[in-house]
Amino acid sequence: MRRRTLIGGMAAILAAPHVARADDRRTLRFVPSADLAATDPIWNNAYITRLHALTVFDTLYGTATDTTVSPQMVAGHVVENDGKTWRLTLRDGLRFHDGTPVLARDCVASLRRWSKRDAFGTALFAVTDALDALDDRTLVFRLSKPFPLLPAALGKNSASVPVIMPERLSLVDAYKAVGEVVGSGPYRFVPEERLAGARAVYARNEAYIPRPDGIPSVNAGPRIANFDRLEFITIPDAATAAAALQSGSVDWLERPLTDLLPLLRRAKGVKVEVTDPNGLIGHMRFNHLTPPFNRPAVCHAVMMAVSQLECMNAIVGTDPALFNDRVGLFSPISPMASDAGLPPPGASGDLAARKRELEAAGYNGERVVVLAGTDVAINDAVSEVTAETMRRLGMNVDYAATDWGTVNQRFLSKQPVENGGWSTYCTFNDGGGLANPISYNALRATGASGLPGWPDIPEIETLRTRWLDATTLPDQKAICRDIQRVAMDQAIFTVLGQFIQPAAYRDTLTNMARGIPVFTQLRKA
Repeated sequence: MRRRTLIGGMAAILAAPHVARADDRRTLRFVPSADLAATDPIWNNAYITRLHALTVFDTLYGTATDTTVSPQMVAGHVVENDGKTWRLTLRDGLRFHDGTPVLARDCVASLRRWSKRDAFGTALFAVTDALDALDDRTLVFRLSKPFPLLPAALGKNSASVPVIMPERLSLVDAYKAVGEVVGSGPYRFVPEERLAGARAVYARNEAYIPRPDGIPSVNAGPRIANFDRLEFITIPDAATAAAALQSGSVDWLERPLTDLLPLLRRAKGVKVEVTDPNGLIGHMRFNHLTPPFNRPAVCHAVMMAVSQLECMNAIVGTDPALFNDRVGLFSPISPMASDAGLPPPGASGDLAARKRELEAAGYNGERVVVLAGTDVAINDAVSEVTAETMRRLGMNVDYAATDWGTVNQRFLSKQPVENGGWSTYCTFNDGGGLANPISYNALRATGASGLPGWPDIPEIETLRTRWLDATTLPDQKAICRDIQRVAMDQAIFTVLGQFIQPAAYRDTLTNMARGIPVFTQLRKA
């Protein structure tokens, strides 16, 4: 009850007419799509946790919106032994938020922990014979074969960012959450001001030394903090959030409700624009460990029944400029995208055929627990659509409506539904992170050691390794077509479509970045 009162009170204050304060230009108030339920980006790869990670932590390399990779924490590297030895040297002056220097051994421990949870990291460490800290500023990879994508792996800014933490924290089991947030990035987390379900606060890291060269973009180039304070403010009600933006009580809505965009476009002092052309791609993940989705044929029947068009219409309406309903595994703007294995247009509407397929697969009325994060509008919308589709198929649906933070906790459970487990949940990924099979965490198919859903499809893992070894774009594209065919046949998850999400922000904000939200370079007039 106290939490509800606090949230309701905060929402009322934010929606009220804004009175300018002296510190307004030094404070940024951002309304994310979900509350920050987890702060360890290795243990949890939720989208909001990644935004938190890119705010607090730094990475050895950085990746720009155009996918170019450049040194970030490293001053540079030397490649020897025909590409099998990489010697990385850290920049001078790097310090953690607790005042301790960033050392090579911190980087070694951080990367080892990250590699246990990330698809790109797993691929890199599969060919890593040794990773050692030679001295305080030098770390060396010794590889069994060349891995030219090493900087791209260590600079990725999609899910499971390879952040650098102190060694003492990176020694925590990768499958357990680190309880302390200590990074070396441009902002530091302020735990004493954290209010679950309502607010997360960050303060400028006064000791941060931005990289002196390069072009700022996401986690690449100079990362300059121009605000003394960042506030991530959770406002579950979309209309309240829009009112707060119009009044000037908040500065930026990450994902305003589509129905409110016309209102916001007319509002004085508000800009509405697409800041990330990659858009967001939805997935419905199956729990492959427990009935009924431990049978691929059951997964396939449901996957074929779900309509991407219905999912996208539930989010953005019928404007075709805002969505794509013929989406495969890979981002439509990636050269790896194809239509391999996709059902023909309209095929998902044949529910009678899908019911016969489900019956032949042996579905026998098992309870299907659908985890629905109702406080995230897009997740809520597609959860309703997919659950209704399963009901129309005759499945025994138990719709578990809760907040997204609870979903993030519950989908880690491998227990049967009778013991608090789950069957499906819907989530969204930014298209930029789904450009190839190596950076694509959701595509991991390593069974119980993989990500929630835990599909076990060895052929996908074999094809991912082949993609890494491919040297031409045509070969890479052909392998991705094969990956998509296998993934569709085995129904690793259901793709729900792609939508292009405009952001809304006060026109006093300048230097708004393209791509996922970042809070460096940004200024307020």
